[in-house]
Amino acid sequence: MGLADHWLKAAYEGASWLKLMRPLESLYVREVERRAAAWRNGRRHPWRAPVPVIVVGNITLGGTGKSPLVAWLGRHLVARGFRPGLLSRGYGGKAEYPLRVTADTRVAECGDEPRMLHDQTGLPVVVDPERARGARCLVEEGCNLIITDDGLQHHRLARDLEIVVVDGARGFGNGRCLPAGPLREPLGRLETVDAVIINGQPHHDVSPSVLHSSNTFHMALEPSAWRRVSGDDGPHPLLPLPFSAPPFSPQVRAVAGIGNPQRFFATLDALGIEHQACPFGDHHRFVAEDLAVEDGRAVVMTAKDAVKCRDIAPPDCWALDVEAAPCKAFVAWLDRQVAGWTAEAVPHTDPVEKSNG
Repeated sequence: MGLADHWLKAAYEGASWLKLMRPLESLYVREVERRAAAWRNGRRHPWRAPVPVIVVGNITLGGTGKSPLVAWLGRHLVARGFRPGLLSRGYGGKAEYPLRVTADTRVAECGDEPRMLHDQTGLPVVVDPERARGARCLVEEGCNLIITDDGLQHHRLARDLEIVVVDGARGFGNGRCLPAGPLREPLGRLETVDAVIINGQPHHDVSPSVLHSSNTFHMALEPSAWRRVSGDDGPHPLLPLPFSAPPFSPQVRAVAGIGNPQRFFATLDALGIEHQACPFGDHHRFVAEDLAVEDGRAVVMTAKDAVKCRDIAPPDCWALDVEAAPCKAFVAWLDRQVAGWTAEAVPHTDPVEKSNG
């Protein structure tokens, strides 16, 4: 792991040396509040799309499980008669924006999460760091609802619903903002969003006021299938295991370059799969040597990592698909929110001015 990953681990574990960062934290919080006030009091004006916008984000650094929820939302709203489009910043991608993700788009252009969302949902996916411009692109393609993967802190695009995903196992770490802790915004931000979803069983450091709020719900990430990383032979059932299992332990080499690799390793534990855990940094750029094994063992990884490894993966390399499973209370809440939205054709949109907000 790199320096950033060690810092993040310390922030979630409450390392005492981070107290040295608190003067910088005060400056960071002051700037966050200044920018938020500019949008709130009308000094800056967001662009409002002519269609509903749902923002799925987090207030912590590191993975929380929001991308699987975005995929679930897309499928659920299709079933409700909408034509949703997915919008992403495209971390790590390098392209001319807005970028429409297709089956031929390279991960180096669009980023790993947008490519994964495209493959999993078949929905229109647009990548653009300027989210208002990307949203306009989706509207012009005929989408009548937009779901943004991340973007909670980017107020240039007005939104109709804000949903925050919290990693139940890691919670809010030491409860401090950057660079003294993992928070992007103070915890008070949760009081202004429409819903908070706890992913997995909540840890003791998740605030009781959050846990018992009427707008707090729960979800799980459930393994659904195995896929061969280098092939297109479709999904394989979880059991029996489709990959080779030499008669010694550990059976497989598990690699993970996501925000919280331990969640993937814990999932393998729950499936009873013995493994050698090999964590990498979030959005790690894999090379063939990262996937090499000398004893013929299989390699397993997340679906997010798999989209970057198709051209370098050995034959016995497998991705584990997971799906978000929100609680029934959240599904009912969501259906109530969208009940008044129309799934009719979208109107013409006004141009979007470039903004650094």
